Amino acid sequence: MIRCMLLCCLLSLSKLFAQPVFISGQTTGDYPYLDYGLGEDRLGGAKMTYLDTAVRVRVVDSVRSTYKVQLSTNHFAYLPKQHFRRDTAVWKPYHLTGSWHVSGDDRYDYVKIGLDERLPYTSRQEISPSRIVVDIFGATSNTNWVTQLKTVKEIKNVYHEQIDDDVFRVIIELQHPTHWGHSVYYEGRRLVVRIKQQPKSLKLKNLKIAIDAGHGGSNTGARGLQTGILEKDYTLLMAKALQEELTKKGAEVFMTRSTDTTLSMNERLALVQGSQPDLLISIHLNSSGRATVKGTSTYYRYIGFRPLSTAVLNEMYKLDLADFGNIGSFNFTLNGATDFPNTLVEVAFLSNAEDEARIRDEKFQKNVGRQIRKGIEQWLKGIR
Repeated sequence: MIRCMLLCCLLSLSKLFAQPVFISGQTTGDYPYLDYGLGEDRLGGAKMTYLDTAVRVRVVDSVRSTYKVQLSTNHFAYLPKQHFRRDTAVWKPYHLTGSWHVSGDDRYDYVKIGLDERLPYTSRQEISPSRIVVDIFGATSNTNWVTQLKTVKEIKNVYHEQIDDDVFRVIIELQHPTHWGHSVYYEGRRLVVRIKQQPKSLKLKNLKIAIDAGHGGSNTGARGLQTGILEKDYTLLMAKALQEELTKKGAEVFMTRSTDTTLSMNERLALVQGSQPDLLISIHLNSSGRATVKGTSTYYRYIGFRPLSTAVLNEMYKLDLADFGNIGSFNFTLNGATDFPNTLVEVAFLSNAEDEARIRDEKFQKNVGRQIRKGIEQWLKGIR
């Protein structure tokens, strides 16, 4: 009997002390984000997702400049400390989803999901078939109706799954194979997934295209191996060449910079998102510690945007540049936007003498603008 009582006491104590100790708070600042782990490279750690501000999180550990946060019973992530604000709110033992409202306007479709708290989430693109999948951490289903209006144009189907006791999955099937972009944010405590509809016309003259000339101002970028030319100057020349090509075709163009201006990455992202383009092209020049490395390359992060980067790269090859590849999962800020198709073009290597000579040539600069424009047109042709 005594042994039995002792065993029960020990079990009770073990359960008591097994309860996690955490600090409650919210995300804060511009573009808060979560990392998968503690790994780093020159672009930072591998990002899990960007989040809205004032999203409820609980910190369970501190590691250098990041907090380890518990998203659900079995899921953890890392949040930069500058994006966390502690508060005294009481953490509820569970959170419930509510009803949904699915509708559209003349540009976007919306899935709006009732929640009792602003919970963390992730989203991803899927292809064949094209879908958007959103996981809401800490949420348990109490969704008993989903209202769908006929105003939707891009959404084919919506449904949900409880993939873990406290992870709620939202699946949005799209009408078209092409991902034109989506955003996830909160309106009060209602989570909104905004889906860009495919434009009615897939011609340049009916589209708005954002162009970002890499670096600028105090951020000079790479230097030429032979002549010391600066990346910031030549990305701007090529961006203007692309602007001219697109404008001739009737496209509306938004430039993040048209002069030698210093802009942070978050400032560039805010400018582009505010302009609501149909797609984004970023232009950079590459550099390597080995002078023999040369060639052109394009970069994307999300699988739904790979066709754009592939089409542009195929046209860039026609400038007789070496193949440096089509690089996916790229952890670059402007590739991190899910709002619109985007690709980063690394035209050629300033650290290679042959490539540098090309970059300095005015005719080559204009040809870069022409080939990127052709790449966009080939991408649009493939969609049609």
